[in-house]
Amino acid sequence: MNTLSSPPGAERTGGPAVRIGALVPLSRPGWVEAGRHLLAGLELAVRDVGRAGGIGGRPLELVVRDTAADPRRAVAAVDELARLGVAALAGEYHSVVARAAAARADALGLPFLCSSAVLDALTEQPTEWVARLAPAQSHGWRVYADFLLGAGHSRIAVAAQPSVYWAAGTRVLRDHLAPRGGTVVELDVSALDPAALCDEVVGRRATALLLLTGHPEPAVPIVRSVRRDPRLAGLAIGAPAGQPEFAGWARALGDDGAAVPFLRYLPERLTPLGARVGQALRERLAEAPSFVAFEGYDTIAVLAEVLRSHGADRARAAGSWPRVAVEGTRGPIRFSRPPGAGVWQWTRPPLQVVDRDPAAPDRFRILHTG
Repeated sequence: MNTLSSPPGAERTGGPAVRIGALVPLSRPGWVEAGRHLLAGLELAVRDVGRAGGIGGRPLELVVRDTAADPRRAVAAVDELARLGVAALAGEYHSVVARAAAARADALGLPFLCSSAVLDALTEQPTEWVARLAPAQSHGWRVYADFLLGAGHSRIAVAAQPSVYWAAGTRVLRDHLAPRGGTVVELDVSALDPAALCDEVVGRRATALLLLTGHPEPAVPIVRSVRRDPRLAGLAIGAPAGQPEFAGWARALGDDGAAVPFLRYLPERLTPLGARVGQALRERLAEAPSFVAFEGYDTIAVLAEVLRSHGADRARAAGSWPRVAVEGTRGPIRFSRPPGAGVWQWTRPPLQVVDRDPAAPDRFRILHTG
């Protein structure tokens, strides 16, 4: 999908449009539901910027490219968007895809504000061109590991697919749990069907099984198999990457999809801006907005402020990350560079462990914050 988005209500006076390139997974094998929410947030923010006068009177336009969870496709999109003269890049959900896009943006000297990807090593080398809103995986997954320990789980099995992202998550969990008496056993879902996976979990005497897999396949069949296995009646299921956040999870699994804790990047209470944006997103999506939709909105809010303050010059925009101060939907947004980080990072993004309430699977329960 290649689109140029100029939403209704955008002002068209004051000169040519300022363009932002948007990288979004909108077709399989990308996580299309996440991409749809991310794009809704991006587009809503562009509309609001236009209604507020644009960028110095110039309209803001979004040039959308579908990455389909393909790193090579993302790199080609970055090249194209750079040729089209976009002032900056926004978006992307999949960490491995975002990493490829970030490397190319760095090489081309194109500012990139990554909305959702959490992989720590978003770039191989430190760069001034890339910033991100989502917390680093090492932080979020350590918080999740603390939640597991607090809930009494020290024997953890992970059902994992081969991936740099899943391997990094497994390593974070193992490194954090081992000094605290916890163990992590990795089960390869590419070699085990759901029934065999259940046998392994029983044999390893795990008390919790974490789904480090894609959705709906193979996550949904695994959950169904575990829920129906009487040997695993007391087993906790978790999904730190956030699969249960989206309505598609609840539609596919019903009551079986409840009580599966995951990481969500929302505060306990949205800002006044967030409450207004949340209602508008609900109307746009015809369902409750996920945290990914708010990430999309905040991405454009930050880039619009950067462009208002520093113009469309790419180098000046990239140099402004440490001076950004924006009130986002989920709190004040500022960037710092933590020790060892290669990119500029939102200093204090909100983080929760939540699940769907078994008594009402459309309702979320906050179990832990970090």
